[in-house]
Amino acid sequence: MKTAWLQHVSFEGPGLIADWMAARQFSFPRIALWAGEPLPDPQTLDLLVVMGGPMNVDETDAYPWLTAERVFIRRAIDAGVRVVGICLGAQLIARALGARVYRGPQPEIGWFPVTRTAATHPVCDGLPVSFQAYHWHGDTFELPDGATCIAGSALYANQVFIWGERVLGLQCHLETTPRSAQDIIDHTTFEPGPTVQSAEAMLADTARFETLRPILFDLLDRLVAT
Repeated sequence: MKTAWLQHVSFEGPGLIADWMAARQFSFPRIALWAGEPLPDPQTLDLLVVMGGPMNVDETDAYPWLTAERVFIRRAIDAGVRVVGICLGAQLIARALGARVYRGPQPEIGWFPVTRTAATHPVCDGLPVSFQAYHWHGDTFELPDGATCIAGSALYANQVFIWGERVLGLQCHLETTPRSAQDIIDHTTFEPGPTVQSAEAMLADTARFETLRPILFDLLDRLVAT
């Protein structure tokens, strides 16, 4: 399987997704958009992973490559490539499919529950009814036409969505490890509050990050089986 992942900032990597790729013996080349690396022909890919980042999808003046990236994501979707978006990546997918992306009610940073909706889909049917997910977002989006919302949180209704059979959006971070969480904490300014946990609280129980592994792996296994 030919794969690639899009990176928006140097300190936000694929975390557990890289472990899944290695376990399945897939090569997983990085395309560092922040460093000006070129996008490939989407026809050469079977699976594309679009990672997160601190920017908004509309900050094209500061990050001009966002425009080309959005077009690329749409071309990949239209070519039948399996596409997974994490946080900003999910927002970029939503925008590429014509949906609105906008500021959320307040930031959601740290460990908060995600709960399934009544919707079902073969790619997502292994998702637990409710689970603790790691979050780091302040933007949200409307569901693209034809998408199905699979799970949401108290603040952000669209935490997991599926479009068609091969496009998966994750607003929450199921890929995070203690190291990748620390990387983002070290590069981000944030003020703890009711919906923003302190760094100490987020990292107090590192075993929680391992609970994300089977959830993420099941989603990816089901997606590549389509």
